Amino acid sequence: MEDALLENASGVFASAAEKKEATPDLKDRHAKIGQQALEIDFLAGALGRIGDASAKR
Repeated sequence: MEDALLENASGVFASAAEKKEATPDLKDRHAKIGQQALEIDFLAGALGRIGDASAKR
């Protein structure tokens, strides 16, 4: 319990700008998650077509 208090004690005295800077930008993270979801879907579809004649050159 003391460790948690010592780790978070600086947050009590931080300014609003410092607190805002410390929080992650959710918009950027959501965009990254969306991009990764599209890539995973694309690759899953491509891997599913490996045995198909359309996948062979």
